[in-house]
Amino acid sequence: MAITASMVAELRAKTDAPMMECKKALTEAQGDMSKAEELLRVKLGSKAGKAASRVTAEGVVAVSMDSGVGALVEVNCETDFVTKNDSFLALAQAVASGVARSNPADAAAVGALPFSLDGFGPTLEDVRKGLIGKIGENMSVRRFKRFASGRKLAAYLHGTRIGVVVEYEGDEAAAKDVAMHVAAMKPVSLTSADVPVELIDRERSVATAKAAESGKPAEIAAKMIEGSVQKFLKEVSLFNQPFVKNDKQTVEQMLKEKGTQVLGFTLYVVGEGIEKKVDDFAAEVAAQVAAAKAA
Repeated sequence: MAITASMVAELRAKTDAPMMECKKALTEAQGDMSKAEELLRVKLGSKAGKAASRVTAEGVVAVSMDSGVGALVEVNCETDFVTKNDSFLALAQAVASGVARSNPADAAAVGALPFSLDGFGPTLEDVRKGLIGKIGENMSVRRFKRFASGRKLAAYLHGTRIGVVVEYEGDEAAAKDVAMHVAAMKPVSLTSADVPVELIDRERSVATAKAAESGKPAEIAAKMIEGSVQKFLKEVSLFNQPFVKNDKQTVEQMLKEKGTQVLGFTLYVVGEGIEKKVDDFAAEVAAQVAAAKAA
């Protein structure tokens, strides 16, 4: 498979790895972007693990909290420019309020909720279609979650791109601090035991490849692998992470000190997990010119 300049540029944007290393990894992975990224992590370590902070899709996260019922939603658009449009922001907030109020089963049910804006209506779907025509950009409700278990809720929004809802019992200020911590540190679970198996398997695979490259004896390599996995589990589980406001204690220790229990959290980062095609024609042309000169 031909490795194009745009593929190299995409991998470099995801990993911050040198361009030639990106090209080598893509060549070895036969164009498979995920495999190439994993190869770079093995070779370059954590420097290549920045994909999660380089999401490319645009949109906003909105939250609604009222009388113990809450909702967290992500509404997507095509460009960052539209995320600052008042009508688009109002649509996103209406989706959050509607989810909290009406408990819709899916995106279609969200679209059927009553809402009018800018002369469009009488449903959210009518407003969405109207704004698409008015603004000239596609918009969609990507995901949402409603909270109505009777647990206390604390929310934190970092601008419009990151949103967190924490379910807790105890001190409100401590719960809000945890919500802010989650937005900053992006844990994947409450405890090490809750980390998804597929993430552990991937980390073990990377650690195994690194250990193999080290040339260490099998017994030492096995300890290296296990040590890497255990370190990973602590880094991605909320209770084990150093608390952002006081890194001398873990989040778990802070909560115990405050007499507070965190029972769950939900984190939305705009565009997380969405692959968005980027056509870098300038890079393509530059690569072709360089190839022609080398020929």
